[in-house]
Amino acid sequence: MSGEERRGQALELRIVVPAGGWVQVRPVIDGLDVLADLWPAWAGEDPWVVLGPGGVAAAEDGPHEVRLARISCTEMCCGALYVTVRREGDEVIWDGWRNPAGGRADLPGFRFDAARYAAEIRRAADDRAWEWPARTVAGLLAERLREDLAWSRRWECELDAVWTGPSERNRLELVLIHPERAAQEDGRPWLQLGVPLAVGDGDPAAEADRLVALITSTDRQELAEVWGRSAHYAEEYP
Repeated sequence: MSGEERRGQALELRIVVPAGGWVQVRPVIDGLDVLADLWPAWAGEDPWVVLGPGGVAAAEDGPHEVRLARISCTEMCCGALYVTVRREGDEVIWDGWRNPAGGRADLPGFRFDAARYAAEIRRAADDRAWEWPARTVAGLLAERLREDLAWSRRWECELDAVWTGPSERNRLELVLIHPERAAQEDGRPWLQLGVPLAVGDGDPAAEADRLVALITSTDRQELAEVWGRSAHYAEEYP
């Protein structure tokens, strides 16, 4: 599926909750799952990334990139799929597909009617029937950790994701990059860190507050595990 720009007649942002893996948004354009057409191994990106601040809804803010798919490893190792989203008159355009690992990203440009596009984003964002309690906590935790980055500077890490899967409904994980995500693309040394956290059965907002307090009052070395690293750290973290 490559070549000239295509005018999308219909866009569906389908939220899928697989038995394994993470919740993902599958962009379906004119009835075709474009990620499956590109490479069956791609997993769609999380709804927080696709539908949240800076995601596909922000076409009015000028051209910007949105990550639509990735593999479970870091994107510079196994790849990811970015698209540039922009508004042009009464249309929204998706083009400029990019894989930072240099792999396949040969999709055409798509044009969508802006009004129909906005309606589909609202529908997808309002659909929360699939969400479970730990997932709600994870979303609140991500918002609060990004509101005040003092903990991130102290930990010398950038928050990459807050992950929870449907098979582990009382657990979530912070995914962090030390010192920052840009180090992967710049060729600087980096570590991927994971922080597993247990989620209680209480009110989701109270649980998120409890976890924020734990993270902001604890040193990184007490909570974080090394999940991946650049070659620079091969001997220290084999």
